Amino acid sequence: MRVIFREDQERREHEALSEDASFPDEGEGRDRSTEPDRLRTDYQRDRDKILHTKSFRRLSHKTQVFLAAEGDHFRTRLTHTLEVAQIARTIARALGLNEDLTEAISLGHDLGHTPFGHTGESALAGCLARHKGVDPASPEAEALYRHNEQSLRVVERIENGGRGLNLTPEVRDGIVNHTGDLRAETLEGRIVAVADRIAYVNHDIDDAIRAGILSEADLPASTHAVLGPDHSSRIETLVLDMVETSASCDDIRMSADVWDAMMELRAFLFERVYTCDAVMAEVAKATHLIGDLFDHYVAHVDEVPAEYRDISEGDDLRAVTDFVAGMTDRYAKNLYQRLFIPSAPHR
Repeated sequence: MRVIFREDQERREHEALSEDASFPDEGEGRDRSTEPDRLRTDYQRDRDKILHTKSFRRLSHKTQVFLAAEGDHFRTRLTHTLEVAQIARTIARALGLNEDLTEAISLGHDLGHTPFGHTGESALAGCLARHKGVDPASPEAEALYRHNEQSLRVVERIENGGRGLNLTPEVRDGIVNHTGDLRAETLEGRIVAVADRIAYVNHDIDDAIRAGILSEADLPASTHAVLGPDHSSRIETLVLDMVETSASCDDIRMSADVWDAMMELRAFLFERVYTCDAVMAEVAKATHLIGDLFDHYVAHVDEVPAEYRDISEGDDLRAVTDFVAGMTDRYAKNLYQRLFIPSAPHR
């Protein structure tokens, strides 16, 4: 049995992958130089570093959409991340791009998400706006906390006792640019950005059906006509269209009709799911909880764990933000109960 060393894998990648692929032996290198691994390429090492972080493990207890869902089959931030990785790897493989880089970016893209999904993200931005004297309704307030930027902070600063993970620039670029106005520099990073949307649009529909908020028949007929009649068909159509369109234009794109159908579904979700009464009732509770926790720790910053204060460079709001953002839903709920809800005295 022959051992396949890192150099063998790198040589195989140059032989098998597209010339447009990202190659780990041609990257810009890490901020802090390290000895090459004998068995793994740099992108494989980055994937493994992310997989073993505390932040990655906490994703299993962070909400995707349904904040008080009862049942074992609703998505969490972790299962969302794994679905993104699967979709992105399928696309990368079909286009002859680097699967390891694609997977590393996918696994790291949501490490900076707050408890309670995008509700927590908006709540945290609002907290920072109040404490900085910024109008909470302004675009400036929204920019005060973005989960993609926090994901980058997690891998660059928070993890590993404040030293970060020392990831390659290609992985860090893909993480911070998986959402927002800027596109990733690598094709692999651009795949993750679109795979993220493919995943959440489809699994949020699936979860909404499971929650009794929607039925398949409620979806716009126009999207059924373009994408297919069910969950599996939609993903297959989106992935295949993305592969074929990208191959023909040497960039990561979908055809206009398919992209528009996916965006129509996304708009439909905002109208019928993300802002429905059942979801908004929980949103109000989560927003209140995040606000109370944030204000408490700003007033008692000495109670923030030392690991966050030590890397805040004297910025108390930064320390509190890092602490609250890293919480899981259940940790935040338990902490809130301990801090603000009186308990019966022991006898």
